[in-house]
Parts: sequence; C-alpha cells; structure tokens
Amino acid sequence: MKIQYNDTIIDVTPGTKIKDILWNDIKKSNAIAARFNNEIKSLNYKLKESGNLTLIDISNKDGRRIYRKGLLFIIGMAVEELYPEAKMVVNYQLSNSLLCEFINMEIDDTIIDNIRKKVEEIVKSNYPIEKKSMSKEEAKEFYAGRETHKGKLQLELSTKKQVSLYWCKDYFDYYYGILPISTGILSIYEILKYHRGFLIRYPSKSDITKLPEFKENKKLLETLDEYDVLHTVLNVPSVRELNEITRNGKIKDYILLDEALHEKKIANIADDIVKREKVKMILIAGPSSSGKTTFAQRLGIQLRLNGLKPVTISVDNYFVERDENPKDENGNYDFECLEAIDIKLFNEHLLRLLNGEEVEIPKFDFEVGTKRYNGNKLKLADDEVLVIEGIHCLNDKLTPLIPKEQKYKIYISCLTVLNIDEHNRISTTDTRLIRRIVRDSQFRGYKAIHTLQMWDSVVKGEENNIFPFQEEADSMFNSSLIYELAVLKDFAMPLLEEIDNSIHEYSEAKRLHRMLGYFESIPADYLPSNSLLREFVGGSIFNVH
Repeated sequence: MKIQYNDTIIDVTPGTKIKDILWNDIKKSNAIAARFNNEIKSLNYKLKESGNLTLIDISNKDGRRIYRKGLLFIIGMAVEELYPEAKMVVNYQLSNSLLCEFINMEIDDTIIDNIRKKVEEIVKSNYPIEKKSMSKEEAKEFYAGRETHKGKLQLELSTKKQVSLYWCKDYFDYYYGILPISTGILSIYEILKYHRGFLIRYPSKSDITKLPEFKENKKLLETLDEYDVLHTVLNVPSVRELNEITRNGKIKDYILLDEALHEKKIANIADDIVKREKVKMILIAGPSSSGKTTFAQRLGIQLRLNGLKPVTISVDNYFVERDENPKDENGNYDFECLEAIDIKLFNEHLLRLLNGEEVEIPKFDFEVGTKRYNGNKLKLADDEVLVIEGIHCLNDKLTPLIPKEQKYKIYISCLTVLNIDEHNRISTTDTRLIRRIVRDSQFRGYKAIHTLQMWDSVVKGEENNIFPFQEEADSMFNSSLIYELAVLKDFAMPLLEEIDNSIHEYSEAKRLHRMLGYFESIPADYLPSNSLLREFVGGSIFNVH
C-alpha cells in the first residue's frame, strides 16, 4: 500500500507502525502524534490502508492536548507509586497549566518535591506507554476487586465493544483520545504548589520549546471554586454520577437546582450593581457561546426588581467607516480589533447620555460599511442604566473617557467544572464549541463543518481581545450548567456525524462525538423556558435570536 507523506510517496507493508517508517523525522521534528486520513493517530498506530500522513507536534492544538494528557498520565503514575492512598483529580485549566489536587489529603512542599523527583525519573527513563484493549467481559474480571474508577465508565457505554487502558510498567489509567508513545517526550513541564493542590505547567503554542510566564487568574479561580463546591455538595463531580442520576429519574431536581444557582448568582450581581450608587453603565463581555444575550435579559429582570431600568446600546453600531477599518495579516478586514470601533464617537455619545443629554444612536449598515442615522434618539432617565455588550467591554480603552466608578464590568463564560472522570476534564472551549455548533444549526442554517472551520479564528479573537482583560471584571458569571452536554448531545451528535474523513475537521468532529457519547441523554423538554441553555436549543422565553 502507498502512503503520501508530505510530498513523498512511501511503499508500506500493512501493519507497519507509523514510528517505524518515520522515526528520523519524528525525532527531528519532536512529533508527538500523526494525522492519517484526517484522524489523529498514535505514533504506534499500525497502518492498514493507503492514505495521507502528516506528523504533528505541540504547536498543533491536537498535539498540545495529547501533551497535557501525557503529563497527567506520568504525574498520576508518580503519585500512585509515592502515595497510593491519594485520590488525585484534575480540576481546572489556568494559563497554560492544569490545576490538580488530592481530594483526601493535604499537599505540602515535601509532597510536591517528591512528586517532582519521581516525575523527573519517569521522564528520563523514557518508559514506553502502550494502549491495551480487552473485551467487556475481560474488563469486568479485571476490575473485580480493584478499588478504582479509572476507565470503568467504558463498561456502561453501549457504543463501546471494548475497554481500553493505557499502561506504563505496572501503572494503568484511562484517557479518551491519544497519549504519547513514551514518557521521555514529556520533557518540558513544571510542577508548582498552588491553591489547594499543584499546577502542571506546559508550553504554549507560541513557543513550544519553553514554559511561558505564569499569570495568575485569581477572580477566575474563585468563580471556578464557587461552582465546584456546589457540585461537590450535590455529589456530581463527574459524568458517571450525572448518568446515574439521569438513569434513576432524578435529573429534573438537579436541573432545577442548577438553574436556581444561576438565578441566585444573577440576583447577587444585580444587588452589587445597585449598591454601587454611581454606576450608570454595565459592560458585559465573554467568549463566543457564553450565553451573553440570555444573561443580559435575566440580569435586566433582577435590576428592575431593584428599581433600575436597563437600556441597551450595541457597540456594533459604532464601527469605523469601512475604508478606515484595519486589515489583518491576510489582507481581510479585521472587525474584532479595537481599532475597528469609532472610539471617539462612541465615548462622546456615552458622555452625553450620562450627562442627561439626548443622543441620536447610529445604525451601522454592514452591506455598505457606513453608519446611518434613522432618528433613533435616546435619553437616559434617572432610574435607567446603560447595558453594553461586546468583546472589548472589559478593556478600558473602549471607554477611556468614562469614570471608573460609573462602570460595572461583568465577565461571562461557560466555565465547565464537570469531569468525565478524575483525570479526564471537559474543557470550557469544547463546551462552548458544542453550544455554537447546535445554535448555528438551529438558528443560522450552518452545518457543523462551517462552525468547526471558523472556530480557530473565533478563539484567536478571544485570546487577543477578551481573555487578557477577564481579571478586570467586577463580577464573573459562570454560565455552565452541569447537565448541559447531556441535553446538547442529541442535537450535536447527528451534526458531527455528517462530517466524514475526507474533511480536515473530521478528527475534531470525531473527538467531540466521542466525548458526547459518555453522556446519558437528557430531553430538552426538561429545560425551564428561561434557561440560558434555551439560547442554543430553542424555546427561550426571551427574544434571543
């Protein structure tokens, strides 16, 4: 059979491992995995058919994902050897780091030092990491008498015919997706004592040869902790517990509890705004598919209960004229950069409104690329407050002329705290992407392939314009719902199944499809009509589309 690798055609015997035909290139490029016929494959993968093959390193998002999982694997291995009674869990992703803790032990400097030394030994030894599979009957026998949940969730999945585990020496663990083929690949990392546990730091995509500077996200961490504590109280730390609740018919109670948490938090934010008597402007920002529209509507209700009437202004009506709009490195108009906004006019109008004057608000004509004035006049009453939503709202350069005490900034994001199991976390970005796929299909007529193809560009804009300013927020709102992927599953999976392996995005579609497969489905009919999740699946009481 023939394999096309870059510009070369290689004759390969069926069953040959990728590493056996490309070992020199793998070492030279520090490759961690491969893409074969648009699927991500281990370097141990045995080629069975002709196709296209490329190597990937950790500058690639799939490569970074594999690297992170590999680090978790070897640290889990070190912990089990040193402290077999410890129950390690991965909590959150923070600034090119994973935050882990022991849920049954306190972590001190001595423990961290011991883990560091053991991990260094494992890396230097360059032990092979191998994936082994067994039938479900063999797996039941394997787990009998073992007090572990690692990989056990696979037994409950009707779609899985086999149970797979990764092994290194006598240690085993489960990770969905690919792991590196040996421990020596994972040589760039740092383990730091932090918060209640420790950080596992890894390189960023901008420079894969070293660790970036660590930037603390204290407000973000507090928000994540707040939700994590609640879910611990509810005893829903992972998909396994959520599935059990769903199968037992108790999920409606948990949905109401989760929705009540949202309402309580929104009410607390509204109360805080009212306490700050000088606030006349509420600025809301967050990454794509965070539920900003529904949040703003629900916040408005709570503000009205406090005697304040929200008045909305859209930053999108204040774009500069098209011939003044900056362009990106590809020569396309960059509508997401701050310079695309007419800051001078925007601030002039805001100041006049805050001073009690009447202003004619423009409407931007995107087809022609110019502002138009259609007689839309606005004047703020004493009991009214401006509500502005946009990607730059946390950046003071958007509103440089407005006094700080008159502004209240809110960061909203879907900060997922639910894990698949102790060592397999569900990323916030993945949850937002699945929300976006469903919403784009339901209300914008886009197929999943369209959403996947433009997602990297969306994330790039967020990394440049939103995330650097999230700690500037006065309040953070976590829009995630512990049960949401179980609802989104039945909407998203058929859309992802439409993407075949002739398309580059197939590997991403397959990965998301596999992740959703761990959830027991929850009917969308169970959702309250004011649920933030209705913004994505439909049936919202609010006008959000």
